[in-house]
Amino acid sequence: MEHIKAHFKTIFEHNEALVSLAAIENPVSYNPLIDGLDLLLLVVTKEVEPNRGTEHVRIGEDRIQIRTVTPAMLEQWTAGGENRSIIQWLVRGDILLDRDNYLFNLRESLLEFPPAMRGQKQLVEFAHFVRSYLQAKQDLQDNNLLDAYSNILTALHHWAHIAFIEEGVHPELTVWRQMRRFNPGIYKLYEELTISPESLEKRVQLVLLACEFSVMSKMKSSCGLLFSILGSREEPWSVMELQNHPYLMDLHMDLSLVLQKLVMRGYIREVAYMPHMGDTVAIELRYHYVS
Repeated sequence: MEHIKAHFKTIFEHNEALVSLAAIENPVSYNPLIDGLDLLLLVVTKEVEPNRGTEHVRIGEDRIQIRTVTPAMLEQWTAGGENRSIIQWLVRGDILLDRDNYLFNLRESLLEFPPAMRGQKQLVEFAHFVRSYLQAKQDLQDNNLLDAYSNILTALHHWAHIAFIEEGVHPELTVWRQMRRFNPGIYKLYEELTISPESLEKRVQLVLLACEFSVMSKMKSSCGLLFSILGSREEPWSVMELQNHPYLMDLHMDLSLVLQKLVMRGYIREVAYMPHMGDTVAIELRYHYVS
């Protein structure tokens, strides 16, 4: 692979728009880390040409994927959780070119896992946790046992991710291999769900009860970022204002569901907001932090 890296380094080193270039090798054959190809080139550039975001090329017998992104796109990926492989790409990658140490500094920041990023990721994982748990609960009521099993297993994964974040560990880097050490209780539930001799229905019911308790206990700590935003001004916030907030706009989560759970729990308050003009029957709901 070294000759391929050298080839692309030569091509890009005189490109004035280039910010950084990194190469990520596939650790083993068929590993999905880089979509099954042999090498990933992450090209960070000031602008991305249309239709050049993802390319597949071959050099000899090696297949290479070239992903071209701007710094803004890359930072959105690291914060939003949409592309879970990105953390591993940045941690494992061999930095070939790096003007102003952009990629090196981004990697160092990720490894430090600063509180702001933790708050974002914990809120996202909590939202997914609640969604999966509620869907599993509905599936069980509808007697769709296999769907309930699938969704409660997903909920357990998000719960495990929350536990990792609380320990300052990126959940993208590891899950069940180290969960026994990080949180034996969650690992035990995982075993109960996957290998217990109990009936499928009883296994799902057991984990549902545990998730229901965890949703309540993790709600306040996992939503700290949202509370901070809601409490940052006296005027209540609309859903769209929250979705467009700089700390939330790149996060892929069901914000409306989280807001409703927080209202039901009494952590935030719904406020009736009368618009200056327009519909006087349907009153807008806004949200305010209960301090």
